[in-house]
Amino acid sequence: MNHDLGLPATQLARRTLAHARSLLPAALFHHSVRTYLYGRLLGEQRGLRPDHDYDDELLFLGCLLHDSGLSAEGNGDQRFELDGADLAVRFLREEGVASDRREVVWDAIALHMDREIAERKRPEIALVALGAGFDLGGGPNRLPPGYADRVHRAHPRLRAAAVLHDSIVNQALENPRKAPPFTMQGELVRQATGGSRPTWEQLARSAGWDDYEGSP
Repeated sequence: MNHDLGLPATQLARRTLAHARSLLPAALFHHSVRTYLYGRLLGEQRGLRPDHDYDDELLFLGCLLHDSGLSAEGNGDQRFELDGADLAVRFLREEGVASDRREVVWDAIALHMDREIAERKRPEIALVALGAGFDLGGGPNRLPPGYADRVHRAHPRLRAAAVLHDSIVNQALENPRKAPPFTMQGELVRQATGGSRPTWEQLARSAGWDDYEGSP
């Protein structure tokens, strides 16, 4: 691993790095580290300084664990980001992390799929969403020259977007509760299977309130 990239070196950070490596397939592990590296850089471009404007260790923990719900251990009955947030809190509780710090990590992971909401929260939460989104949908033009090459030498892409897609869809195909209607997960399953999803009206009618019957 290329430590020239400046990863946090606290004992908790090192243990969490090892935990994430053991928990996740290689493509998701490297994506998680890149999420931190790009999130930190995007924060710096906004004038946010690590350990001055935000807690760098908390950002690192949120990034490393943000996709842990896609692991075998994290696969439960909720959307993967909620399963991952719960799993992360269990790990951090066992590590003796204080409840207020665990709460920040939970929010960062649970909200990383909702960028517009995450960006309204504290930087440790916002930068997880920004970093994760940038690693999938950004590009080297917004980075200092050569930075992406340095990052990818240490943390290769390994088809990250394709692996993420398949992990999300495969979990949801096994357990439809992980892909509710109108969510990104639900849309990915619809695209993968060619199936249909209920409309708003169909869902409203199924509730039994008769909102579509009679006059307004």
